[in-house]
Amino acid sequence: MPMFVKLAPAVAGVVHVSYRRVRCGKQGGVKFEITGNPNWNLVLVYNVGGAGDVNNVRVKGSNTGWIQMQRNWGQKWDTKGVDLRGQALTFQVVTSDGAFKVFRDVAPASWQFGQTFDGKINF
Repeated sequence: MPMFVKLAPAVAGVVHVSYRRVRCGKQGGVKFEITGNPNWNLVLVYNVGGAGDVNNVRVKGSNTGWIQMQRNWGQKWDTKGVDLRGQALTFQVVTSDGAFKVFRDVAPASWQFGQTFDGKINF
């Protein structure tokens, strides 16, 4: 609070702050950090750039169709009851500015929980 009151006055103990979104720059590809266990896959999607926030994620294993992921928390997305081990993974990501990106074969079939992969855009 001491720093905020240097920027704006405190009224009844509240410092009113306005935020505005700015476009994010990035270096390298979108990152996909895969954690979880055989029955629960949790993927952190980051280094998105542009709008910066992700609105939707789907994953496709080399032996499955597209699977809708659910927002778990922040930019972490999960699937429950789906075992994707032993399959190469492709991701579809939609950002808040409406950009639709497909990242094919981001993770090879030999991926392990705890690994991070660098996605390249494929249309």
